Formats: sequence, C-alpha cells, structure tokens
Amino acid sequence: MHTHTLTAALLSAVAFALPVHADTTYPLSLSNCGVDVTFDQAPEDVVSVGQAGTEILYSLGLGDKVLGTAVWFTSVLPEFADLNAGVERLADNDPSFESVVAKRPGLVTVQYEWHIGPQGIVATREQFADVGIPTYVLPADCWDKDNTTGSDGTRSALFEMESVHAGVTELSQIFNVTEKGEALVADLKAREAAAIEKAKALDLTDASAVFWFSSAEMDIDPYVAGAKGAPGYMMEKLGLRNVVESDEEWPTVSWESIARANPSIIVLARMERRRFPADDVEKKLEFLKSDPVTSQMDAVKNDRIVILDGHSMDPSIRNVDALETLAEALQAYQLK
Repeated sequence: MHTHTLTAALLSAVAFALPVHADTTYPLSLSNCGVDVTFDQAPEDVVSVGQAGTEILYSLGLGDKVLGTAVWFTSVLPEFADLNAGVERLADNDPSFESVVAKRPGLVTVQYEWHIGPQGIVATREQFADVGIPTYVLPADCWDKDNTTGSDGTRSALFEMESVHAGVTELSQIFNVTEKGEALVADLKAREAAAIEKAKALDLTDASAVFWFSSAEMDIDPYVAGAKGAPGYMMEKLGLRNVVESDEEWPTVSWESIARANPSIIVLARMERRRFPADDVEKKLEFLKSDPVTSQMDAVKNDRIVILDGHSMDPSIRNVDALETLAEALQAYQLK
C-alpha cells in the first residue's frame, strides 16, 4: 500500500474511533421536577435565580447569555470573578417576580423550588409560563426530595452527585453545548473519585461529624445538615457518621444533643450572605469556643474544625471542592 493511502486509512480509522458530539436536536423535551418543558431552539439569554445554576452556566461557557442573577451565598468561583462583575445582580437573596420578568429572558434557571415552584416565594412556574418565560429547576432540588415538608424540604433517599450531573447535562443540551457538559461532568467525576479514595485509605472506623450552616440567632438551636442531603452524602463517602439523623435538609437541633453525640469534627459554613447572625463564620467560631456546652466538645478542644464554602454544602458543582477539602482535613487529623 502506498504511504498516502495508508495515512488516509489511518485517519479514517481514528475519525471513527473518536467520540461524536452531536448537536442538540430540537425540539428538545424534558421532564423537569414534575413539569414538562420543550425548547424549539437554544434560549438566547437567561436569568439565573440561584448561585448553583449561575456557576454551571459560567462553567459551560454561557456567561455572555446571563442577563441577571440572584440568591448568592458566597463570592463567585474565582475564575469567573471578572465575568460575574459584568452581570447584573437582581438581588443578593430573593428577587422579585417583576425584576426577573423585566429582563424578558428566554429561560429562567432555578436552584430552589421554594423560590420558583409550586409555592414559590418569587413566583410559581405557571406564573412565568403565563408571560411566555420557560423555567428550569436544577434536578438536585427535587431528586428523591419533597419540598412541601420541612423548612428546606425532606429527602427520601441519600443525595447523589448524579443529580448535579443531570443539571449540567440538561443545561448543556438546552443551550446546545453538549461537549462542554460532558467535559465538566467527566472532570467532576474524576475529582470526586480521587477525594473518596484519599479518605478510604485512612480506614476510618468510628469518626463522626456535624455540619453547621447557620442559626437564626446565635443563642438558639442551629441549622445543621440532615442525614440525606449533600453533606450527608459527603460524610457517607468519606467514612464519617453524621450525628444528625433527621431526613430534613437543614433541621434545627439543640447544642445539648450535638454535644452529647460529641462529633469528631465540626464543619462550619463560611459565606458572604448576612441573613442571620451566624452566617458570619467568625461568630460561629467565637460561639463554639465560649459557650459552656459547645466548648466542652472534643472537636472544639482539639481544634478539629473545618471551614467550608457555604455554597458547597448545598447541591452544586462545588460539592466536589468540599469533598477534596474534607479529605485533606481528615488526613491531617489522623482520626480512627
């Protein structure tokens, strides 16, 4: 065979071996948190009500389509700081229905159904549909989860990272950037596996934890992570026992109960949001070390306190960052 013929044959074989990234076929129909949505084409622009959706959109290279954002816990991921500075923030917390509609977006992405959902405090999905604006709720907020019970919903099964992957995948399909969606999911999976393997090597047998997100007042029962939310998943994967057994997403539990359980480590949320006094991580630390009950816990006495980005405690692509941080901390603490 002549050389040029061989080269052509090899190129042809390589082409068949490479994965084919197909464009989205429209109309695209999805069942999204109990609502059927159809897209005849990729939306021209979007308003994101929730930091989790905003950071997925940015990660998919769709920042130029974002008209406005709302519901922020922490600063945006560092790599998107410049991009985000040029995007209008409709509200730090809850935007008004009117402020979202005024942007006339082709889509509204939603992190929590309690903002936009059956009893949404911003609006219902039907209200947006009535003005011709489709909505998409991140699947992690309704995946094996009942948002009609508890202040933040109740899960019927342990949170799965697959629910975050589903949001990435479906948004990449909606906007016809499927290749970027596949790459992002692959990266998240690889990093997750590495963090879990690092913790598994520690062979933890009786280590436990509690995740403190915030408190409505410093001297009342804190909002801590329930058994089946994203922190519960992190603990299960890293070999930690959650001392909180409630299936609510963020139940309130007394410090006396937590102190009796005496968790091996305490995980605190750090955030820029200031809805409650305990949103400030420095106030959390001061409370733990000065309160007569909490100051007696082994984790406080031995400074086994991990500080995590608050947004990473809710379902988001930042859950992998949290896994990595926790795995490194566990190595340093040398627990058994």
